Amino acid sequence: MEDIIRIENLCRNFVVGSETVHALRNVSFSIRPGEFVTIMGTSGSGKSTLLNILGCLDTPTSGEYYLDGMSVRKMGANDRASYRNLKIGFIFQSYNLLAKTTALENVELPLLYNPAYTRRMRREKALEALKAVGLEHRIFHRSNQMSGGQQQRVAIARAMVNDPVILLADEATGNLDTRTSYEILALFQRLHAEGRTLIFVTHNPEIAEFSSRNILLRDGHIIEDTRNSRIGSAQKVLDSLPKETN
Repeated sequence: MEDIIRIENLCRNFVVGSETVHALRNVSFSIRPGEFVTIMGTSGSGKSTLLNILGCLDTPTSGEYYLDGMSVRKMGANDRASYRNLKIGFIFQSYNLLAKTTALENVELPLLYNPAYTRRMRREKALEALKAVGLEHRIFHRSNQMSGGQQQRVAIARAMVNDPVILLADEATGNLDTRTSYEILALFQRLHAEGRTLIFVTHNPEIAEFSSRNILLRDGHIIEDTRNSRIGSAQKVLDSLPKETN
């Protein structure tokens, strides 16, 4: 199988006043279909810059980024935006749901930009995605009628609905309590088991216990790229936590 992502000698520099900040320095790695990769680093490590490039929100100063076989660096802004919508499903810490719309309408949103889908097809696809995250009983609930965990499940369903080649999560459990965090991690592990390619960008080292691979950044360099031979089960951790009481 070809790599879903291939990064070659990636550099990203920013000019701040009279200084040049080297946010990424000759970063190289590849990700194959079906991997669950955590990208970790403290503030200033370069992980946010790398996230923006992986998400086609920014372009490198030098080096190459290939997403599903295409060179992102050579694309114009409009082509890059279209490619991003088709190839990447984003999951954010703050959910980024539309406040006055239902779960179903939020999940349908990416399909509005896909001319291959009719209104009926959009609805069916959105229902399928919500069912996959266990929210078929909340399809007509609005964001303010759902818990944080439910909102994040809607966000995951929205990210999945266009069948992207990767799901790119940015601190996706950062706003959640411990129990809900493990519920979301268990969902990510189930999606991984189903063959989804996941990239989880985080500063929390505990997340790496549940992924198949961890890339660690420091000062714009990759200092570790390790496979996880003993992947923890988020569901087992969840089952061991005390039950909530009213």
